[in-house]
Amino acid sequence: MLLFLGLSLLSPALQSQTNHNVQNGKSNNGWSAYGGDAGGSRYSSLQQINSNNVKKLQVAWTFQTGELGKYEGTNAREKAAFEATPILIDGTLYFSTASCRVFAIDAASGAQKWVFDPKVNLKNDFSEITSRGVSAWPAPGDKISQSASKRIFIATIDGRLIALDAKTGSPVIYFGKDGVVDLREGFGKDLSVTSPPAVIGNLVIVGSSMGDNQRFDYPRGTVRAYDANSGELRWSWDPIPTDSTDKAWHTWNGPKAHKTGAANAWAVISVDADRDLVFIPASSPSPDFYGGERLGQNLYGNCIAALRASTGKMIWYYQVVHHDLWDYDIAAQPVLIEITREGRKIPAVAVGTKMGHIFVLHRETGESLFPVEERSVPASDIAGEEAHPTQPFPVLPAPVGLQSITIADAWGITEEDKAEAEKRIAQYVNKGPFTPPSYEGTLVAPGNVGGIHWGGMCYDPKQELLITNINRIPAVIRMLPREKVTQLEKEHSEIMRAETGRQAGTPYVMKRDYLFKAGNKGLMMQIQPPWGTLLAIDLHNGAKQWEVPLGYMLDPRQYPDAKNWGSINFGGAIVTAGNTLFVAATLDNHLRAFNTKTGELLWEYALPASAQATPMTYEVNGKQYIVIAAGGHGKLGSKQGDFVVAFSVP
Repeated sequence: MLLFLGLSLLSPALQSQTNHNVQNGKSNNGWSAYGGDAGGSRYSSLQQINSNNVKKLQVAWTFQTGELGKYEGTNAREKAAFEATPILIDGTLYFSTASCRVFAIDAASGAQKWVFDPKVNLKNDFSEITSRGVSAWPAPGDKISQSASKRIFIATIDGRLIALDAKTGSPVIYFGKDGVVDLREGFGKDLSVTSPPAVIGNLVIVGSSMGDNQRFDYPRGTVRAYDANSGELRWSWDPIPTDSTDKAWHTWNGPKAHKTGAANAWAVISVDADRDLVFIPASSPSPDFYGGERLGQNLYGNCIAALRASTGKMIWYYQVVHHDLWDYDIAAQPVLIEITREGRKIPAVAVGTKMGHIFVLHRETGESLFPVEERSVPASDIAGEEAHPTQPFPVLPAPVGLQSITIADAWGITEEDKAEAEKRIAQYVNKGPFTPPSYEGTLVAPGNVGGIHWGGMCYDPKQELLITNINRIPAVIRMLPREKVTQLEKEHSEIMRAETGRQAGTPYVMKRDYLFKAGNKGLMMQIQPPWGTLLAIDLHNGAKQWEVPLGYMLDPRQYPDAKNWGSINFGGAIVTAGNTLFVAATLDNHLRAFNTKTGELLWEYALPASAQATPMTYEVNGKQYIVIAAGGHGKLGSKQGDFVVAFSVP
């Protein structure tokens, strides 16, 4: 999009001030950003589809991307996941596939308008093969840039930021070099991007994704802001301090500590245009499970950081995990909300975490709006490691999901299955939340897939309900002295089968597994159900309002109780003014609708493939649609496909 010369000379700060909250406003009929709006509320004021008529939903149209054909001749299908949420701009839906192809389709009919293929080489060894979506510039309602031609931005898994003309799908040649900014320049080939960029004023802001646990010195997780018109770098922010005068510098101890990598923001970034703020969800420093080379609290890793959008200057930060040893990234998009206190609306940001901890912070100061306690947690017995002695625990909302595990939690369909689970659990250590990794193996509860995962949360502003789906899956983390790995793998088949993190540059190799086993009946969990739930929290008082099992993993025809057992899930929920929330995410291939007030299941539909994605909704030509990407997830082994399915009430 060409921005007129006079407008391009305006500072980003002036542009953000001129926007005056319009980017944060929620369109009456659209879904203009990945999270519905720039603050990730995933709320729609539409109510043509509501709790009274949702049972009448029918398929309005289906679109197929042909994505599976892209994987031929590669191993990509084993990792590929269709996790995208489309956005609506001027009657057109825009979305990306796992290979980062961008599609524009008519929102009323599903007819293709154009497709852009960045030609990512899927034979390369990517840690993740997915793209959760695209972003539009100017942001809808951005009056300062309304004369500019609209652009669609895609950040790719091979480290490119690409600007496309929204009408034609052609690269905008005067952005970067022929429409492309090389994000890997100066950072190396390990840098990918899996989430859509954030857009505020004349800035496009990107984080990064990196393969975890293979080495100590991954690239640093620098967040960068680029000029949306030219592609020039405007500012960058490094979550690992580089200035010895920064107080955070002294929270990284050891001769190699400041050479640590990652702490990157791979989740979706939120922005508040009215306040000129960007909210960065930072992850664990590398490697995830051993911190002996980076002793100390490790600020600003695992922090929600509020930056001044126009300059990149930090305004405040809040660390949700000190000295992370559990892969407890902030995986969910920060949700910008308002809550009522003593009759006044307070601007807040809700931060959901893999630990099942939810922090509700004042948006302007970072002060917690509910009580949080620093509590003592177990020490590490790994030589060279020093676990942080305390961790922050929110009192309200109370932690959700699995928080500890004992032999009493063992489960199986048969008595033999249960006995096997008991024996397995008895092998490992769990001393409650934040039990550090160990030589013999630690049961980490919740595991690194949540709690609250990248699917994130949504917010109903009328009822002030915060809604999220969660996983209840413990991980088994074992630290092996590097010189003994080969011997231990030969002696123990379970160690041999487990996922390996080489953690080069440290004395240990990490082995990771989960408390389930594969069988002819399906994925057999070894802990008490439910294994996935959907829940709502009343932010008037921080209390849980309801919680219900979400989906199923075993065939209900064979096991009638399976629908009460829940499912591993990836992808989030959305909520509408029609007292209805929609979520897919589970391994049983269904899209579901629930009553927002009660959690009652109202409707479900078997999709042509599994949907590890977040739905969206919009209205065109007087008709409301619900849309979901159904393409499955290679790593989960769910049913794969290439479908985008739209529903409406006849």
